[in-house]
Amino acid sequence: MGKSVRQRRGWETQNLQEGNQGKAEVSFTLNEELTVIEGIEDKTVSAPREHPFTMQSVGGQMLAVFTENSSGQSEERSDGSSSGSGAGPDKIALEGMVVQRAECRPAVSESYMKLKRLQIEESSKPARLSQQLSKPVTSNYKPVANHDYNREYERKKKEEGKRARADKQQVLDMLFSAFEKHQYYNIKDLVDITKQPVIYLKEILRDIGIYNVKGTHKNTWELKPEYRHYQGEEKTDE
Repeated sequence: MGKSVRQRRGWETQNLQEGNQGKAEVSFTLNEELTVIEGIEDKTVSAPREHPFTMQSVGGQMLAVFTENSSGQSEERSDGSSSGSGAGPDKIALEGMVVQRAECRPAVSESYMKLKRLQIEESSKPARLSQQLSKPVTSNYKPVANHDYNREYERKKKEEGKRARADKQQVLDMLFSAFEKHQYYNIKDLVDITKQPVIYLKEILRDIGIYNVKGTHKNTWELKPEYRHYQGEEKTDE
């Protein structure tokens, strides 16, 4: 004896049959239109249609099915008015006892195995992939042999290497001549004036100058008091 029941929504079919031992065998068949899985490139992979149910006993438990409805709920009439006080007690009815438990399991078919294999492959894919380019990307970033700031650094480094140390007295004359015009200089300006290496120039400046580490003229050099001879002071003395 067998019978089939189709749901009103028309998307699933449930078949009930009696097995050889007299036990009910329940299977669930999915509508073919719902087996298509979107977002998968392999169109041969689809969701399994057959889903057998494994019937088991409740294991000594006493399970029941109850329904509950509120008898005191007010009913709305067609004219908009309501009837009933809405304060009545709820009614609970016993519908039946649970004698078996059903577990739905997918049938082990070729379609199901393809789907599981695809899920494993997708989960094992790394988040980032390295890809070899056949030609350079020129839309957003164009590779260059050397960047501008690297070329500027190399140019300054070559100029620094080309600077030869002049006689100390000659450097002192250039420094005194510069400090006659201005009282404060930073090291960069003094390097441009004397054309001397920075290390060599600082050695000479430590003998005749003072490096300001704070105040208005921070990070600048000025002459020590015994070497100062400014035009402004000469005019004041006169």
